Amino acid sequence: MSVQERDVLAAMSTVMDPDLNTSVVQAGMVKDVKIQGGAISLKIELTTPACPVKDKIKSDAETALKAISGVSTVTVEMTSRVRSAPMGASKDKLLPGVKNVLLVGAGKGGVGKSTVALNLACALARHGAAVGLLDADFYGPSVPVMTGVNRKPVSKDGTKLEVLEAHGIKLMSIGFMIEADQALIWRGPMIQGALMQLVRDVNWGELDYLVVDLPPGTGDVPLTVAQQLRSCGAVLVTTPQDVALADVVRAKQMFDKLNIPILGLVENMTQFICPHCGKGTHIFSEGGGRKAADLMALTFLGEIPLELKIRVGGDRGLPVTVGHPESAESKSFMELAQRVAARISQENVQRAATTVNVHTA
Repeated sequence: MSVQERDVLAAMSTVMDPDLNTSVVQAGMVKDVKIQGGAISLKIELTTPACPVKDKIKSDAETALKAISGVSTVTVEMTSRVRSAPMGASKDKLLPGVKNVLLVGAGKGGVGKSTVALNLACALARHGAAVGLLDADFYGPSVPVMTGVNRKPVSKDGTKLEVLEAHGIKLMSIGFMIEADQALIWRGPMIQGALMQLVRDVNWGELDYLVVDLPPGTGDVPLTVAQQLRSCGAVLVTTPQDVALADVVRAKQMFDKLNIPILGLVENMTQFICPHCGKGTHIFSEGGGRKAADLMALTFLGEIPLELKIRVGGDRGLPVTVGHPESAESKSFMELAQRVAARISQENVQRAATTVNVHTA
């Protein structure tokens, strides 16, 4: 008997995406099925290029296809297409080309939120996604220094500013438009107006993810961003210290009240790695981030060490994910990017299912 397409789809229906908890057929990932005698080829279109289970899905697919009677050879090509957040930024006139707006926030300053946001953006880009980074921390814009970009943005058409680019990502910050030693002595309404200009009047183009580095706390800017941009979710950054963990609870409460899903919690400065002996020391206590995530029923996204390369890279405008791509520190950010991308895909699938159920009820 010759192999039929229905045989292929039946076999692929047993291949699960463990992150989405559904089969690749049901998720619409199986593309371009071709059958020539006993030779089968197809593509599996993942929901993100940063999929952490890519290799497992490919292996499971090859095993399932080889088990079909009459199959001699199997070719599985892995591709990806980031899906838009349902009713999210892609349907918002403010950001028509952005598929997912990802907020990075913290309950207090000094926890390395901007470092995490920048390296997360760079890591997503290294995985193959189209990524932008919006520095929404007007009182302490750090993206210019941390990326090494000191140019001012220009406008080609007189209406929209062109983004700046560095390290494989698109960038925008109020810091690009003021002098490095200039302080912004602006009240809340002025900040909110300027922030929306950096969203509305900037040519962001087509992006899979726009990472927004929020200012710390629960003030005007985080509220404005959260209410106006219809994000796919938020990542909270903390350190193991009790005071930082207490403040991140307040940040969670803000996002909860605004009905913004929290994708998870990342613990920064987990331990200091001695550059001489390589030994780790837990300066700011130990295990607090994971315990806090458990208490708040959040996904624990991982730990980032307090390491000299990360600090030096930030000061020199060369993020560790770019300057030391093979280092253990870079690996921790690459793994963080995979977990965040997986959580975004999960939330998008759940939202899409909820939307369908509401419309069909």
